[in-house]
Amino acid sequence: MSAVPSIPQRGDAVLTNLQLIDGLTPEPRGGLALVIRAGVIEAVVPAADATDSAIDLDGAFVMPGLVNMHTHFSLSLPGAGGDAVAALSPDALALYMADGARRTLLSGVTTVRCVAEKGGADFALRRAIEAGHVPGPRIFTAGRALCCTGGHGHDTDDTIECDGPDAMTRGVRSQVALGADLIKLMISGGIAGEHEQITTPQLTRAEMAAAIETAHAWGRKVTAHAGPAAVIAEAVELGLDCVEHGYELTPDVARLMAERHVSLVPTLVVTRAQAFFDDLGIPPWMQERSLGAGPRHLESYRHAIDAGVDILLGSDMPPFWDFEGTSAVVRELEHMQAGGLSASQVLSAATAAPARWLDADDRIGILAPGRFADLIAMPDDPTADVSALRGIDFVMKGGVVVRDEERIVR
Repeated sequence: MSAVPSIPQRGDAVLTNLQLIDGLTPEPRGGLALVIRAGVIEAVVPAADATDSAIDLDGAFVMPGLVNMHTHFSLSLPGAGGDAVAALSPDALALYMADGARRTLLSGVTTVRCVAEKGGADFALRRAIEAGHVPGPRIFTAGRALCCTGGHGHDTDDTIECDGPDAMTRGVRSQVALGADLIKLMISGGIAGEHEQITTPQLTRAEMAAAIETAHAWGRKVTAHAGPAAVIAEAVELGLDCVEHGYELTPDVARLMAERHVSLVPTLVVTRAQAFFDDLGIPPWMQERSLGAGPRHLESYRHAIDAGVDILLGSDMPPFWDFEGTSAVVRELEHMQAGGLSASQVLSAATAAPARWLDADDRIGILAPGRFADLIAMPDDPTADVSALRGIDFVMKGGVVVRDEERIVR
């Protein structure tokens, strides 16, 4: 018997009979084929020129794989479901996270940005995926987030409590040393902290400045869990690169974000997640806070759109979670469209725009020669309505088919 190989990371393929949404032109284009070599798109050619054995996509709409910019594979919220995750041993947690990574990839998310994971397991998971030991998306990670003593997320192993500028500097350096691609700060309260409010400021100006300055010196961008406008404005003035949630933006602060090229990951689904909360046994106080924040959260999102802030996809909930008839990541995209972005703008916010923020747009985010063959396919046109993504039935990462419900190779 021959040796059993690791999971292939790069493949060769030709895809034909498709409608291409490449992220460069606004309308789907037919009559083309994608030629993939060693995991990378080698050429986009007329379908008639595709002479190799090809995967016939039966007229499906093909677009870049989704890039989810707010992911937690080790998420443990208050309640019975979260308590079970928090109680996992390190080895059990690693297996749990590996399963989440696999399911995330199968849901059509080919790249994630992890923004607070427990105990360094995200770095091990990234290495395991890259080595072909387990299937999963490409991972960019912040490692553990930095918070103040008693701050947002302090009671789990996915944060480090840092008080004062020196501690913040050490916190940033500690995550960079482990391999963090970015830094995550908890600068205000949020939904999941029982003894805080969304509006609670949690880092001093000096602490934020130290963390941001240190991260930038090491070539890392900084994103921040943030709710109130005043706290966000102060962080933006100090050089913050991205805001998570942004529950209470004002028009003025949204304009400041746009002027400073600060992105927003709105995570609209987290204030519209009753069924998810019920699944996990979330306590009443958190449910009330979350659902009660929904109208202001949507208003804040619309301020960002009106100001021209760069909007990026992020689900916060596990991307693969079975939620309201689809996955959590698709439900987030539907909320983004319903909240004011066009379907094409939502698709950009889920592909090309995150790739730019990650400084990875030479590798992911569009379907063009030289980019990884990370793509998804579905029967209906997502440029007309992002709800078409409910029909994802084909996923490829690096030229390797990882999900194929309908296709045949001829």
